[in-house]
This record gives sequence, C-alpha cells and structure tokens, in this order.
Amino acid sequence: MFRRKFWVSLALTIPTVVWGHMLAPLLGIQAPGFPGSRWIAPVFGTAVFLYGGRVFLEGAWREWKRRLPGMMTLISLAIGVAFVFSLAVTLGYRGMPLWEELATLVTIMLLGHWIEMKSIAHARGALGELAKLLPDKAVRISGDSAEEVPVEALRTGDLVLVRPGSSIPADGLVREGASDVNEAMITGESRPVEKNEGDPVIAGTINGSGSLRVEVTKTGEETALAGIMRLVGEAQSSRSHAQDLADRAALWLTIVALAAGALTFVAWLALGSETAFAVERLVSVLVVACPHALGLAIPLVIAISTTLAAKRGLLVRDRRGLEQARELDMVVFDKTGTLTRGEFRVVEIAAAGVGEDEALALAAAVERDSEHTIARGIVRSAEERGLEVPRATGFLAIPGKGVRARVEARELMVGGPGLLAAHGVKLTPDLATAADGFASRGHTVVFLLEGNRPLAALAVADEIRPESREAVSRLHAQGIDVAMLTGDSQTVADAVGKELGIDVVFAGVSPEEKVERVRELKAFGGRIAMVGDGVNDAPALLTADIGIAIGAGTGVAVEAGDIVLVRSDPRDVGRAIELSKASYRKMVQNLVWAAGYNVIAIPLAAGVLASRGILLQPAVAAILMSASTVIVALNAQLLRRME
Repeated sequence: MFRRKFWVSLALTIPTVVWGHMLAPLLGIQAPGFPGSRWIAPVFGTAVFLYGGRVFLEGAWREWKRRLPGMMTLISLAIGVAFVFSLAVTLGYRGMPLWEELATLVTIMLLGHWIEMKSIAHARGALGELAKLLPDKAVRISGDSAEEVPVEALRTGDLVLVRPGSSIPADGLVREGASDVNEAMITGESRPVEKNEGDPVIAGTINGSGSLRVEVTKTGEETALAGIMRLVGEAQSSRSHAQDLADRAALWLTIVALAAGALTFVAWLALGSETAFAVERLVSVLVVACPHALGLAIPLVIAISTTLAAKRGLLVRDRRGLEQARELDMVVFDKTGTLTRGEFRVVEIAAAGVGEDEALALAAAVERDSEHTIARGIVRSAEERGLEVPRATGFLAIPGKGVRARVEARELMVGGPGLLAAHGVKLTPDLATAADGFASRGHTVVFLLEGNRPLAALAVADEIRPESREAVSRLHAQGIDVAMLTGDSQTVADAVGKELGIDVVFAGVSPEEKVERVRELKAFGGRIAMVGDGVNDAPALLTADIGIAIGAGTGVAVEAGDIVLVRSDPRDVGRAIELSKASYRKMVQNLVWAAGYNVIAIPLAAGVLASRGILLQPAVAAILMSASTVIVALNAQLLRRME
C-alpha cells in the first residue's frame, strides 16, 4: 500500500515542484507558462495531500481516539498546517504557498514508511517460510489404492505415502519403510535423522531417498509446525519492557514536539518574520521530531530476534523470558532427559580375556530378547557402536538374577551381583576393582559370564548427553552458576555433577521439593532459570524467573516454559542468553539514536542557527527523519549476523 501510494505521489509531486516557486531561484529554470499553469502546483499538491496524506490523517485519528498522540499525529499536523496555509495563500492571503514542500514532505514520508514496512515484513517472513513447508497435496492410501487429496482433507489414522524428496504432510508414525528425514527447518538439526518403522515424523520436514508409509497422528493446527508458527507469531507480537519504555519516550517526544512547534511559531511571529516563514519552521519541527524511529526501534528487533531464535531451534513463548535471560545468575537443570538422555546406555566396560567390543556384542546377543530397560540399553549401545550382534538361541530369564542364552555354541549369562552369588563366581582382581569403581560412580554394574568364568563387567547408566559438558562450560564462561535437581540417589547425582562440573547438586528431590529448591535459590536474590522436560518439572518451570522447556519433553513442560528448546540440546540455553544480550544491545542502541538525534534536530528545525544561514526546510526535515528510521532498521538487521 505504501509502495503504491509513494509512486503515485511521486508522479504528482514532480509537476508540483516544476510549476512551483522553488525551482527558479534554486536552479534558474523557469517552467513554461500557459493559461491555467498557476493552478498546477495547487491542484497537484492538493491531490498529493488527499491521496498520499490520507493514511497519515487516518492514523492520527486512531491515535487521538486511543488518546495516545504520536507519530501520525505529528505528521498529520505538519501536512495539515502546510495545506491549510497554502490554500489560504492561493485564495488571496498574503504569503508564499508551501505546495512543493507539502508534496515532497508527503512523498518522502511515504517512502520512509514503505522502507519500514518492508523491513518488518522481511523480519517476520519466517511465518510465511514456515507455512510454505507444508505441501498442498498428499497421497492417501486406502487398501490397495492411492489417491491424491488436499492436505486439509487428511484425518487422524489415515495412511499416507511419502515419496523420496517430498514434504511430510502431517505429524505421524512410520508404519512401513525406512529413510533419512531432513528436520533442519523445524528442529535446527543439521544432519538428516534416520527414520524406521515406529519412529515419529513431523509435518513440513523433507523425506530423503527412501519411501515411507506414515500413519497420521496430528493434522492442521495440532501439528508441531502449526504450534511453532503460533508461538513465533505470538512472540513477535508480544510486548516487552523495552517496548513500554519506547512507547513512553515516543509520547513524551510528541508532547515536546508539539510544545516546541507552538513556541517556534509564536517566537518567529514575535520577531517580525513573515507568516509563511513561521509556518515553515513549525512544519519542520513537527516533521523532524516525529517518533518514527522510536516506534520502529523495538518491534523490529523483536521480530528479527524471534525469527533468528526459531531458525536456531529456540521457540520463544513469552517474549519477556528471552528479554530477561541476559540477567540470569543461575541455571537449574533437571537431570533425567535434560542433561542425560533419559535412556540407559553402557558407559564403561572392563573385560578379561575378550575385547571390549566383543564383550558388548555377546552381552547384547544374550539380552536381545529381554524387555528389561537395562537389557534394552545394552542392545542399543551395541547397535550405536555399529557392532555385529550374533544370534542367540535358548533364551531363558533367571528371575531376580539375570538371563541365559547360547551364542555361537557358547553358554553365556548376563546379570548383576545376584547372578555371581548364585553361581559362586569370584571376579578377578582387575574386574573386581573396575566393578567397585563403576558402583562408586553411581552406575549399575552387570556381568558377562561364560559358565563360571567372568568375561566382563559393564557399567550401565542413564547416559549423559555429549552436549551437556559444553552447555555447562558455556554458562560458566558467561559468569552463570549451574545447579542440578534430580530424584536420583546422591551417589548418582554427585557422579553426574562432578563429571559435568556443576556447582550445586540437589539429589533425591520430589516434584514438590523441586519447587521449594527453586524458591530457596530465588530467595538469595539472584535471577533463576529452570530447564526441564517432564510433567514433574512443570511447577518448577513456572516458579523460576524463566522456564526453559526441552522440546522433546511432555506437552505440559513445553506449555509451562517461556522458551522451548526444539532440539533438546542443553547448549541452546547458552545460545538463548547470548541472543538475549545481543537483542538488548540493539534495542538500547536504537533507542539512544531514535531519541538522541532530536536533541540536535529540533533546535535546527526551529531555526536557532537561522542567523548563520542554517535552516532545515520541511522536505529536508522529512529526509532526516526518514534517514533516522532507516538507520534504526539497518542497525536492527545487523542482528542477523550473530552466529
């Protein structure tokens, strides 16, 4: 709209200037005269005022209805005064009309608004880009037939075919096929994620080279993509403390501009100046003081920082949460599922007579048919190491002690200390020492036996995420203390805390006690963030100054968080703090510039240096005001360079 109005107004402004009074004295060029040519400037200037200036007049009316006069009010007063005075002169009042000034003023203001709107649209373009991720059509499978249907026609329980290279049309579960899926646009994960039968997939992600049959579990507004779009939109439109400050500054600047304009007009008339000159000074003051840049300073930074966060796997549910992250003194992590995977893995192996990989492969073979969580952890560890797990036969569970199976003609058993006692097995000194060390670090110890001969001791634990060490180090580098809350035993908690370099460890903490611990930490006067992923973390997330939810966690925890880590990567806590600090710096820079330049601009526009021949014409004042807005917009865009 501003673009269209700008070009039309520019076309109308050119003849207004050519047949006006400014061109001849400035360039020595006289426009050709003909009958009625004296009416060109008034007619075209009026057209610019009514067509191009209407948007400012309507905006001023809305500001007055809300009793919040601001930018539109000042612009409307400026062009309104110029129009009424010019019309009066044209109809006979003594003075010099301001049709050229009026037309150029409106045109330049329209250009400034066009640039501003383009910057904001670009900053908020993430929503449009996210919307484009969803395909328009999906291939729905019904029995032996397949039909192409609109995505909005999909329902929960439908089976859809996702061909190689296609976008996944809805959230669902893989029912057949295997492929690698690019989830970067949703989770920020740079590497394709392997998907097999039973694995979840997200709407809008891109299928790799395999073909998948996916059962739809969520559609439309229920999908993860729709949720992300909703959160990004809410965050970009949410207010912040800095925005409130900018609004107050804009209101005061408007009051100052109105007072300065009135004082300027009266003062020049009192000094004996012509009315046209006094009106020019009034218009210049009103234009140059427009709080345009102030109105753009904060919203544009909010839009850009929220978009950057979403692209990097940080969803901002409450804008104030991201804004206050720069002030954090301590980050409190839940352990299970946050600093650790929430799944058992083999973290250490001590072997006797066999290699570590062979011991793990044999143990996994024995445990493959077991449903025990520790057994699943052993099997998963072998698979993640890429080991070839041999086939086992004759599987037998030994209640309370372990399991037995035949692997490659070898009778093997896997179990805990109870298995050793039941068979009277004594460990070698090396294995005994290793097992004691595993236990002292809070790990569960299981043994691999061949008959009565111990082959290996395996330490099984909730594996620490490889990213957790860097997450804690990054926070320490930012001068932030790190604490951990867990319902696990003190031994396990201390072992994890020591390995990660955590400052304060709270063990054996119930969900209710987590809230109390957070309150105790807040009572010391610091600003606290809580990071968690489970239902039992939700109360603590709400109690902390800032709640940060792990995206892979439960919906309750995600809803309780101010910031959601889509990638479930604890390092993103530090990234959120860095983004918070960078955003705040840009806000302060923009506010200082947007308000500060008026200290020089308003006196110049009022004519304090007129005796030295320095005057700001209304059109020049409009250029300066628009330039300040562009500077604010460009400074905000520099935030995109943040890594």
